[in-house]
Amino acid sequence: MAEVERNRRPYDNVVETIGWTPLIRLNSVTRGIRTPLYAKAEFFNPGGSIKDRIALPIIERAEREGRLRSGGTIVEGTSGNTGTALAIVAALRGYKCIFTMPDKMSQEKVRLLKAFGAEVIITPTAVPPDHPDSYVMMAKRIAKETPNSILADQFYNEANPQAHYEFTGPELWEQTEGKITHFVAAAGTGGTITGVGRYLKEKNPRIRIIAGDPVGSILADYWRSDGKTVHEGVPYKVEGIGQDKIPGTLDMSVIDDFQTVADKDAFAMARRLTREEGLFVGGSSGLIAQVALRVAREVDDPNAFIVTVLCDTGERYLSKVYNDEWMRENQMLDSSRVTLSQVLGMKESETPGVVGTTPGATVRQALGLMSLHDVSQLPVMEDGNCVGSVTDSSLSQKALENPKLLDATLSEVMDSPFPVISGEQPVDSVVKLLSKANPAVLVRHNGEVKGIVTRSDMLHFMMSR
Repeated sequence: MAEVERNRRPYDNVVETIGWTPLIRLNSVTRGIRTPLYAKAEFFNPGGSIKDRIALPIIERAEREGRLRSGGTIVEGTSGNTGTALAIVAALRGYKCIFTMPDKMSQEKVRLLKAFGAEVIITPTAVPPDHPDSYVMMAKRIAKETPNSILADQFYNEANPQAHYEFTGPELWEQTEGKITHFVAAAGTGGTITGVGRYLKEKNPRIRIIAGDPVGSILADYWRSDGKTVHEGVPYKVEGIGQDKIPGTLDMSVIDDFQTVADKDAFAMARRLTREEGLFVGGSSGLIAQVALRVAREVDDPNAFIVTVLCDTGERYLSKVYNDEWMRENQMLDSSRVTLSQVLGMKESETPGVVGTTPGATVRQALGLMSLHDVSQLPVMEDGNCVGSVTDSSLSQKALENPKLLDATLSEVMDSPFPVISGEQPVDSVVKLLSKANPAVLVRHNGEVKGIVTRSDMLHFMMSR
């Protein structure tokens, strides 16, 4: 069906809506770059990802070969998207599904698979690829032990790259009117970049096929060594792309370049695509777009035509990529540089800058001053310097134990002075100074103490942020 005819007539079922996803020019993130960059928006597929393209061919192949019969079970190790695609076809054809997933995958993906009626088994991420508990090996074992079942086997099933050779590649050639000069993707199973790469190279051998890879994956190093070296992979956060084992469906010979991207940069670009281009995508799309932007800068040619892939929808990553708390916990989000002076400025204006006292004041006077201004601590100041400190709890306890101390001078009972910090210091560096034994810091500006920030002030600031 030609793209211009999409949705003009009814479909017989949801599977018929797979493919002919739009090709959209990127305008904001490419500002200052002369080379045109377009993105194939695969989240327009009914299952929300590019993996929708391979599910039906895999299942139909198993049916033709007699390996999958009525009422059978489809088993697969998946990062989530292939599972969703298989579950959609299984729902139409009456099959059951059992999927294994690494524990690093988002909860959204797990819940989505269960919504389609699939059984989901979570496996540890931090195990070698050949370990019995890895998601791929566990799926193989389940398929072997379950009667009338198949392993979809997306990592070794030639129906995977063949689907992209027959459909995705031709779509891109038609959508770009044969003008495409660079195709930028990534490899999880390798099906997309292999199938599309083979087709485009046949149409025009000068088209360059460029792969992105997460830092920690083994694929880029394997390609750079021409298949001579396989390093041990290390964990990374981007889902669905990269590998700790070379997939059988990946044809390295079609790839002209491999570039690596850190998790943090991938997630930052995914957020930019969402906020600046209105394209709500996951971390793998951010990684590939980051590589595509590098290529576009290097090419620097307004007559080039670069195409990248937006693999799936950002809805799968609301608890991760689009969750500021998760991003900060994983050191993926830079803290905004809020200074101590800014925190000071958020305090109530009617409160004096610093409520302090002197060494010669009595305990009775200090308690009265704290009650008057509704504060729980005072710096003890002399000649503009903090020489000690007192707190409501400490003085009250001492006075209750010995009432005569009410008339003692603070110099006799005061605690250590509060730290004096420059107002330009970032908040994050000050938090660790605040403790039960040290409930406040004094803020200095232009050589003078201008205010006080307490543990309570800092807590209110953090809650408001």
